[in-house]
Amino acid sequence: MRRREFLGLAGGTIAWPLGARAQQPDRMRRIGVLLGFADDADGQVRFSALRNELRKLGWVDDRNLRIDLRWAAGDTERTRASAAELVAAGPDVIFASPATMVAVLRRLTWTLPIVFVQSGDPVQAGSVMSHARPGGNATGFMLFEASINTKYLQLLKDIAPGVTRAALVQNPDNTSWRGDIARIEAVARSLGVVPVPTPVRNPADIERALAAFANEPNGGVIILPDNTNIRYRDVIVAMAAKHRLPAVYPFRNFVTGDGLMSYGADQPDIYRRAASYVDRIMRGEKPGELPVQAPTKFELVINLKTAKALGLDVPLSLLARADEVIE
Repeated sequence: MRRREFLGLAGGTIAWPLGARAQQPDRMRRIGVLLGFADDADGQVRFSALRNELRKLGWVDDRNLRIDLRWAAGDTERTRASAAELVAAGPDVIFASPATMVAVLRRLTWTLPIVFVQSGDPVQAGSVMSHARPGGNATGFMLFEASINTKYLQLLKDIAPGVTRAALVQNPDNTSWRGDIARIEAVARSLGVVPVPTPVRNPADIERALAAFANEPNGGVIILPDNTNIRYRDVIVAMAAKHRLPAVYPFRNFVTGDGLMSYGADQPDIYRRAASYVDRIMRGEKPGELPVQAPTKFELVINLKTAKALGLDVPLSLLARADEVIE
């Protein structure tokens, strides 16, 4: 049951004059789109949000817009090949998500405009020079901001007060999360929790790491929004259930897949907002002059069935804050 939307950081979409939006382009425009998994229902919803918002802005498929969509499916070679094909086609703008897609595109072109949606800090990832003035050929929207990772820890304590150890699961090759782990570690002491960095790269790592972590009592898990964690979310959720570990996840689809609880940005909303940047670039603005924006809407999702299986009584105060409760 849907309840309310959390308000996040400032950074709403900048207004674009109605008169300019009403203008019809004098030629067919082309967008290259490079996304993750085609069989991910949530991914399809996000792409639809982007396309529908573009339509509202006056860009209609096969009338004045052509969309060249590629799904990389988490495969490195397929990502590189798809990115190279999109760049070679010379579209007016490329839209890409997640950060791994952006990194591949940035190695291929410094001139084609890129609008991204990504989890980590784009400055640390090297996608832009700064949030306020990205410079270069890329700009976009972040799925996270600095304080959200400490909220994961507080939510874990709210739903499982007995937790005294928290596994921080992430791919060690993703250096953009080092600062976020440091923030979690800084807050953990005040909550009586010992953070345990837990590096994983593949399903075997996930199984070994969570099994070893569960050997000691009072453990909980925080799944950082890393592409590896997203790709193997079914394995992570299954291992958390097997070892009876309460876990907080970054995206709703972990919880609809039987995870315990998620907190994160409303992703379809971000894709709709990203459409405004695609629109503005196709009308002549430069990506390097459009500031990177933070999320403004967040959602808390709780799976009561999973909580019951873990023997957790979810506080009414936490349920009252939830945007969606799965029963």
